Amino acid sequence: MRRSTVSLTLLICLALLSALTAASAQLAPTRKAPRNEPLEKYDNPPAPPRKMETSPRMISPFGLFISYQVNVDQNGQNIVGDAANECSISVDPTDGNKMAIAWRQFNDVTSNFRQGGWGYTTDGGINWTFPGVLQNNVFRSDPVTQADEIGNFFYLSLRSDVNQSFFCDDLWGSTNGGQSWVERSPDQGAGGGDKQWLTIDKTGGPGHGFQYQLDDGINCSGGGVQFQRCTDGGISWQAPVTIPNSPIYGSLDVDTNGNVFVGGEGNTFYCERSSNAQIGGQTPTFDQSTAVNLGGDLSFGGINPGGLDGMLFLAIDRSGGPTNNNIYMLASVVPTGQSTTDVMFARSTDGGLTFSVPVKVNDDPVNPNKWHWFGTFAVAPNGRLDAVWHDTRNAANNTDSQLFYSWSTDGGVTWAPNVAVSNAFNPFEGYPNQNKIGDYITIVSDNTGGNVAYSATFNFNPNRNQHEEDVYYVRVFPGGQASTPTPTPAASPSATPTPTSTPTPTVTPPPTATPTATPTATATPTTTPRPTPTPRSVPTPRGRPTPRPRP
Repeated sequence: MRRSTVSLTLLICLALLSALTAASAQLAPTRKAPRNEPLEKYDNPPAPPRKMETSPRMISPFGLFISYQVNVDQNGQNIVGDAANECSISVDPTDGNKMAIAWRQFNDVTSNFRQGGWGYTTDGGINWTFPGVLQNNVFRSDPVTQADEIGNFFYLSLRSDVNQSFFCDDLWGSTNGGQSWVERSPDQGAGGGDKQWLTIDKTGGPGHGFQYQLDDGINCSGGGVQFQRCTDGGISWQAPVTIPNSPIYGSLDVDTNGNVFVGGEGNTFYCERSSNAQIGGQTPTFDQSTAVNLGGDLSFGGINPGGLDGMLFLAIDRSGGPTNNNIYMLASVVPTGQSTTDVMFARSTDGGLTFSVPVKVNDDPVNPNKWHWFGTFAVAPNGRLDAVWHDTRNAANNTDSQLFYSWSTDGGVTWAPNVAVSNAFNPFEGYPNQNKIGDYITIVSDNTGGNVAYSATFNFNPNRNQHEEDVYYVRVFPGGQASTPTPTPAASPSATPTPTSTPTPTVTPPPTATPTATPTATATPTTTPRPTPTPRSVPTPRGRPTPRPRP
């Protein structure tokens, strides 16, 4: 009897020790975001072919908000055993029902090999089609998408090889809402590197249609943190220009006067301006540099053990109203004295000469140890700001996360009470040999709401006894906070995975799929309507000087 008691006690102690070890292994030490090292690594070869299994796609309702799974097969079903994260969304400004989302596609979580995945919708995000990847068995990462003002979509994709002998980008284009893509620049022809962002000049000035990108210094030419320009619709890219103060992990935008602004983190955050990038015959230079205080630093690890906890997002108001040409910067940062992140925001009302003191967007001051990570935002055409992020405020374990939302109608001076817009999910499950759920999420706004692409782990994989990383779409809008319910565990389909003979997704678009994962399968789009702008004619290309050859 005594031996039995001792054995039971020993087993309990071992179980507790194992649980504590597992818990401590989840939260890696938080450190300042790294510099001069690639975020992307070629760790594994492509996963061997396998027999695909499927389960019902996930539809996850939460109050007035419904998240729809994006990375589904040709029959609208969840693909069991894959992973998808780091998603970037584009919306057709002439028809808000047409959207495309790009992501890092892992065909099997047993391999860290990733490819350029994407999906598209024509019904406002309820049903999605995943035709496949840009190029089979080609290592691709860091997807970025953008749409121009007449509905052309662009997909900038980082490419590398097993030797990591290069980190270069290719630009792809779509004229049918992301249903198919054509490579605009040759392989490695768009320059750039890791981690790149893209923007397009949509003004009526001399730089109309120009495309601009920046990277974090791990790039094609090895010349530091760089900026590049394309004046011919993505076909050729001019020689890179080094950005002052080397701001990394940031983004860029164009004001109504055609000035390009770049934001990122150097020894502090910076906003850099180029006023002549819009002049095709001149080499872009940066003529204004402003240090920006966001109340903390970008971080790596912690809630996202093998990745960043957030990036810097810069966006400009082009509403034509009282906040026109305001420059906004937002990021999830670790404030001084904390080990977790807050979503912080600053604005400039004088063309980037000065910025406001930082404002905290997340409104839960009771516990400063909660995580508010992957913060991102967008500016609507009417000037409203929409911000979303992952948030652990409702989690007893301080790791389970929900997507949260807030908005501002006064240029970011004040922000609406935060509202949860998704069920909770465990961000540590479904890792494809990489220990992270990507490095960012994205949002594009219109006059009545925002279209969000994010990764979460709502689907359960019984073969691995854990949830999977998948890409989801949700539409957020002001006013939803009144009906936010008490957080509940994420709904998961209970159906046993069923084998299918299709080894990979095909390019044949399916008929509109009927959702089957939850009782909300017949849900209609969010009742807040999207405006449908009048389509504009395709701009007439201007003559451009021949780009200088890259080194």
